Amino acid sequence: MPELPEVEALRDFLHQRLTGHMVERVMPVAVSVLKTYEPAPGALQGRTFTAVHRHGKFLDMEAGDLHLIVHLARAGWLRWRDSLPDDPPRPGKGPLALRLWLAGPEQGGDGGGFDLTEAGTRKSLAVYCVHDPAEVPGIARLGPDPLDDAFTPEVFAGLLRGQRHRIKGLLRDQSVIAGIGNAYSDEILHAARLSPFKVASEMTEEEIAALYEALRTTLREAVERSRGLAAGKLKSEKKTGLRVHGRKGEPCPVCGDTVREVSFSDSALQYCATCQTGGKPLADRRMSRLLK
Repeated sequence: MPELPEVEALRDFLHQRLTGHMVERVMPVAVSVLKTYEPAPGALQGRTFTAVHRHGKFLDMEAGDLHLIVHLARAGWLRWRDSLPDDPPRPGKGPLALRLWLAGPEQGGDGGGFDLTEAGTRKSLAVYCVHDPAEVPGIARLGPDPLDDAFTPEVFAGLLRGQRHRIKGLLRDQSVIAGIGNAYSDEILHAARLSPFKVASEMTEEEIAALYEALRTTLREAVERSRGLAAGKLKSEKKTGLRVHGRKGEPCPVCGDTVREVSFSDSALQYCATCQTGGKPLADRRMSRLLK
């Protein structure tokens, strides 16, 4: 799933290619992708993109008083194309969910555009066409952006205060902090040397400070690694930069211990017992506790 660093890189990539360019056509291909119907995506035709924003994991392509907003979910992706066929794609069972054409030379533009695709049978890719980003429920409920200057250590500590939830879940909760998912929460906790099942309200001031520093550093470094890359290279860059997530059975790059995994019904987390849990493995079951 694309998380804050990849979506920020996509925002930068699209800002350079969309801003100042006019929309020729927008065509939803998969019925499931469109989450709003008024205004219709066709209302973007003839409008010029003025900016591209990011809200957590949401991409926001602004065209005057309309916003085309995309959430790539678990298996969605944006594929930029310097040229697109004129004929509209046929709806079917393939991965294509939506296509957007930019105005071509005959209209004073450069052409090109992008496809939104989604692999697999579980369709969660979401597209919204709205006048105000706050009309999108997922954006309206977002917590603060962790890379915003206003996200201070004091703000972070306040978010954790009194929380009886495990820190892994809180980092992934978009209403608490925007943009962090399964992969980067693993990376942040490894960098902070904290157990994923540490209860937030039981953390010391030193642990909170270490977690804040790890969060900001991990995300900033990931953004910098991704900056300037073409959209098609962001997935591989993310995987290359991860130290523990997705690396079950490999040596921890810090201590050399074997990276372990806890599996859930629809996801898994990875961690280093030596670095994060005092050498004690976590039980690999849904309601995991430290093994006695």
